Amino acid sequence: MNLRATAAVAALGLLAATPAGANDSSAEMAAGGLVLTRSAQIQMASEDLFVSAQEVRVHYRFRNLISQPITTRVAFPMPDVPSTEAPLAVPTEDPRNLLDFHTLVDGVPVKAELEQKAVLDGVDRTAVLKGMNLPLAPHLHSTLEALDRLTPAQGKTLLDLGLVRPDEYDDDGKGMKQHLSPLWTLKTTWHWQQTFPAGRDLMVDHRYKPAAGASAGTMVGSARFTADAEGRAEIAKYCMDKAFLSAAARTRKPGMDYPPLWEQRIAYVLRTGANWAGPIGDFTLTVDKGAPENLVSFCGQGVTKISPTQFQVKKTNFKPMRDLDVMILLPVPDAPQ
Repeated sequence: MNLRATAAVAALGLLAATPAGANDSSAEMAAGGLVLTRSAQIQMASEDLFVSAQEVRVHYRFRNLISQPITTRVAFPMPDVPSTEAPLAVPTEDPRNLLDFHTLVDGVPVKAELEQKAVLDGVDRTAVLKGMNLPLAPHLHSTLEALDRLTPAQGKTLLDLGLVRPDEYDDDGKGMKQHLSPLWTLKTTWHWQQTFPAGRDLMVDHRYKPAAGASAGTMVGSARFTADAEGRAEIAKYCMDKAFLSAAARTRKPGMDYPPLWEQRIAYVLRTGANWAGPIGDFTLTVDKGAPENLVSFCGQGVTKISPTQFQVKKTNFKPMRDLDVMILLPVPDAPQ
């Protein structure tokens, strides 16, 4: 199924999983674009992270460890948007601010700069696409429409570079037509110049709508899931324990091979938090599964249930060694009871 033909399926929840976001990191502008760096003079004194399928919020408290103000560039890398045959769970159609990203510093909105790159197999092809007036976001309808307007010579250039592939399908009910479908990945980073004052902490807040990937069903809780290599990899990725797997399996009715559940997947890049001086002083993670009947699994030690839908982890002197992956299982609407 191609990108155009699957557009109408998005409402049914056939959504591809993409990462939700990443910790702040200090950065510098270098030849070729934004490069994340390490900061030995600024500490992430605390991080309070809230993750749900509807919103991600993070509140940072940064501390300048020296007696002079420090001005540096701060970057927030957003999730990659790959080309895919399944529709993407990108919450907005804005070609720039795909995830409705907003930042406050000490309560004041920041006008961040944006860097976007179109990359294929590690090679930056942004200039090629911009030279043909093509949008960089591969999932947008405007991108597909722009590809249709290319001259044959331009299309051949993209085919030769492997940036597109030829597809033939009926997208308007008027018969089969040849189209070009994108194969590149969009990489987006928000960044701004920030002064960290001496003698007091600086508060930074981010919020955005995650690109929560999902599927129309799930194998979790089926007999095949734990026997399958891919299933075992999922169990490890989301730290699914026996209680979670058993709860999913109990939703299966007699004669059902698979539970009447569908998945939401949320990912958040935590490891960039280690780019600041020392460990994160105080770290709080709150995961909200959305509804009491939903099931949730993620990796974390010392998880505490703080409400019917929320689970929390608190750490001191925390050095993130792995990223956060959250699996939420929701009942399929109108499933047999």
